[in-house]
Formats: sequence, C-alpha cells, structure tokens
Amino acid sequence: MINDRHVLFGLHELGGIGWKTIRRLESALSGAWSELLAAEKGDLLAFGLKPAMADTIKDKLTPELIARRLEEYRRGRISFMTALDADYPALLREIAQPPWVLYLRGDRTLLERSCIAVVGTRSPTAYGRKAAYELARDLSACGVCVVSGLARGIDACAHRGALTEYGSTAAVLGCGLDTIYPSENASLYAEIAEKGVLVTEYPLGTRLHAGLFPQRNRIIAGLCLGTLVVEAAERSGSLITADQALEQSRDVFAVPGPITSAKSAGTLELIRQGAKMVASAEHILEEYNGLAQLGHTRKEAASGPDPSLSADERKLLGLMSAAPVTTDELVELSGFEFGHLHSVLLNLTLKKKIVPLPGSSYASL
Repeated sequence: MINDRHVLFGLHELGGIGWKTIRRLESALSGAWSELLAAEKGDLLAFGLKPAMADTIKDKLTPELIARRLEEYRRGRISFMTALDADYPALLREIAQPPWVLYLRGDRTLLERSCIAVVGTRSPTAYGRKAAYELARDLSACGVCVVSGLARGIDACAHRGALTEYGSTAAVLGCGLDTIYPSENASLYAEIAEKGVLVTEYPLGTRLHAGLFPQRNRIIAGLCLGTLVVEAAERSGSLITADQALEQSRDVFAVPGPITSAKSAGTLELIRQGAKMVASAEHILEEYNGLAQLGHTRKEAASGPDPSLSADERKLLGLMSAAPVTTDELVELSGFEFGHLHSVLLNLTLKKKIVPLPGSSYASL
C-alpha cells in the first residue's frame, strides 16, 4: 500500500524537483504527502509551483512509478529512509537542508552510532595516510562510526582503517549507488557495502557531475558530532566539509603537520583559527561525554576480518590504495623492517590483493 513516505520517495525520484520545491509542498500539504497523488494542476499551481514542475508531478507521480522504482531499489539491495522515518539520523535533521531521502546499501544501523567525519586531501603524504588510517582505526575500535566520502587519498585510508574495527564506516557518495567514483575504489566500495554502509541522497541513474560533491559534504558533516581534517592544502576541497561543520555548530579537529608541507597548510590554518589539534583518537573522544575511551576491549566487526590475510597483511593493505605507494613510504607507514615488508608484499601479490608497479611501488587491487 502506498503511504506518505512512499509518495515522498516518489517525488524525490522525479527529475527537476529540488529540495526547495519539496519544502514548499511540505508546507502546503502539512505533511499529508499522499494527497499529491490526487492533486490537480491547479492545486499545484496554487501551492506556488511553476507550471513545468506542476506538469511533471501531475503526469509522472503515480502509484505505478512509485512501485516500479521501489522494485528497482529492492532488486539492487538498496534501502532508503525519508525525513518521515523514526530512524532518520537525529543530527542530520538539524542542518539547514537535510536530505528528504537517503539511499543506503549495507548496515544502516551504523548511522545510529556516534559518528566522526575524517576527511583530507586526495593526494596525501605517507604521514597523512598513516595518520588517517590509525586515527580512523582507533575511533572505530571505540564504537565510533567513521564517516568520509570514498574519495582517493585520505578518505580511502580512513575507510580502510575504520573497517578493521567494530565501529566501522559510512561512505557518503556524491553520486547514485549505481556509480562507483573514483573507479579505482571499486574494491573498497564493495567492502564498505559488506561491512559498513554506503549513503547518498542521489537516486539511481543520477548523472555524475562535479557540482554534486560539495552538496554531499553537508551530509558528511551533518551526520557527525565533529569533523577531523587530516591533511589539506590551503584551498583543499576537504576544507568545505570543515566549513559545513562550523556552519552546523559542530566541532572541527585538525592533525598538525610540518610547516614546510603544502599538504598541511590548510590544517595548520584551521588550528590557528581555533580547531582542536589532534594527535590521537583520545583527543577527539575526550570532547564527548559517554563515548568509549581507548583501552576498552575492541570488538570485531560483525562480518570479521578477511580470514585469508594475516594481521600484518591486513595492516599493510589498509595503508595502501589504488594510487602507487613506494616501498620507502610503506616502511615509514607500517614500521616493518624492510625484509619483513618485502615478505608481506610478496604474499599480498600472490593473493592478488596488490599489484607491483615500476619504481619499487605497489597499489591495491
């Protein structure tokens, strides 16, 4: 049976119907969304809609369209939540333009946990990769869900670190769940779908374009108690997420870096402006009463680690991405002796988890 949440879902699926139009309809209908199915064009015009939008709703918002789209999502193992649902994230409701609909693949209950965003540059240094991985891992070990954007670089390192522990991770996409971007993160996308949760406000079939990504940053910040920026250049896109957090009256944290590194210019400026400097997960956790402290018993993620990998293999794989990483960087990141590192790299290559590249470098598959 079609209900109010289904109609809101169907309205959200229509092309050309934006956030403000839905907000206008909410006010006009007093939340009785099902009345839209019987509305005439004159009614829609009286609500303040433009003729083209009124025609779109009158002609296309039908029980048949809603049922067809619901079935497409069911076949794709995609669930959704609307602003009408009790399990809609409470913190996200507080932002200026909360999404009307969120589409999810994976464990949606992770969004009920305390969340911290971890973001940063797409081309991090070895220091940035290690910091993102370890801070995300330690936050996740305390039951915190680490939220990021599945971009290459710091985002990917944060997701991989969080996936090793109980709190796991949420990836907020700037596209529909039928698009994997960047394509090099396909294996990470699959692992998050299995052990974490993928989140987007964009329906299936949404065409990818650059303007969608700044919009998704408000969701990354809005889901979270605070946002941690690990490495960011002076004009890094990750600073947009920090700005969104500030606009939402959320906390901003930053990892300090060398004053000579352009990749640390943005984070150092955040610290200068008042962001809390972070050198460990505990520096974040201490800001929030009731969050678990480091040192408590760590719980495995429900799906558990990959049984085919040793602990050292999992650690090394978590520090790598589809972008090449040199053996010198891996020595610094992992703390392994060179001989042991070579052995672990060989095992991961034989297990088809990584690929050797020219210049004594490797990339994950």
